[in-house]
Amino acid sequence: MAGKDCPMRALQFTAYGDPEVLEWAEAPDPHAGPGQIRVAVRAASVNPIDWKIVAGALAGGEPLAGPGYLGYDAAGVVDEVGDQVAGVSVGDEVFGRGMPTQAEYAVLDSWAVKPPSVDWAVAAAVGVAGETAERGLRLLGVTAGDTLFVDGGAGGVGAVTVQMALARGAKVIASAGQANQDYLREIGATPVLYGEGMAARVEAAAGGKVQAVFDVAGQTPIEDLISLTPEPSQVVSIANFTAGQAGARVTGGGEDGHPMQALAQVAELLAQNKLVIKVQTFPFDRAAEAYRISQGGHVRGKLVLVP
Repeated sequence: MAGKDCPMRALQFTAYGDPEVLEWAEAPDPHAGPGQIRVAVRAASVNPIDWKIVAGALAGGEPLAGPGYLGYDAAGVVDEVGDQVAGVSVGDEVFGRGMPTQAEYAVLDSWAVKPPSVDWAVAAAVGVAGETAERGLRLLGVTAGDTLFVDGGAGGVGAVTVQMALARGAKVIASAGQANQDYLREIGATPVLYGEGMAARVEAAAGGKVQAVFDVAGQTPIEDLISLTPEPSQVVSIANFTAGQAGARVTGGGEDGHPMQALAQVAELLAQNKLVIKVQTFPFDRAAEAYRISQGGHVRGKLVLVP
């Protein structure tokens, strides 16, 4: 880990491109500002947005100004507490969200205490996925007795959503490819194959319409998803940015998000074993491999980097 004579290292890139442009190299030390904490990172997860940033997909055609840094969630040991922060101390084990986190030290803007029984890699995997899942379920008003369809149930956000909905007492139907049907059963969902004819398969599994649809994949025509619900607004997507034109809702966080409350819920479910995440771990210096797998789009659970 970093110290006075040893600069911190972070995952970075100096040109847009494939994951091979990534380097695990020296970087400036971050410090906690007001309302923030800094952690010595024990694990940080890979989210699809990371490789999109590396590819320059979010740059709007602008050239890169200086090194780019990555990562939106991590787990670690608190080593610096900013002003206006209460309830957390140096030495506490936490997980949460911030940017950038794929480094030896990271600043978090929202966090929760890591349950002692939970592995570092699992804790690192749930910051973004847990907040996104909680937000989707809250916007859809999913409660006990409802039937929810999750389009894309085997990935990071999808698998967390399935389990959080089940913990609320909902019934969950979820889509995935052939290889992940058993995994969906394992986490408590009724699996359906995605692709042509999926809406009919969902209706057959549900015995009619469902109360809500959470689209985390962005692959199914929005009209098909809307056909499954009583009204278009009961479809929320995080991946189809044109869904709003058909009357569905799109959420990207921002004002919709309640990250501290969401992470507290996630911590509770982890401690109760009601939320189980499959993780694949990679050392930071092999991050390009994890990014390549994420690009492939068929991840089961989460990919996590460890120092």
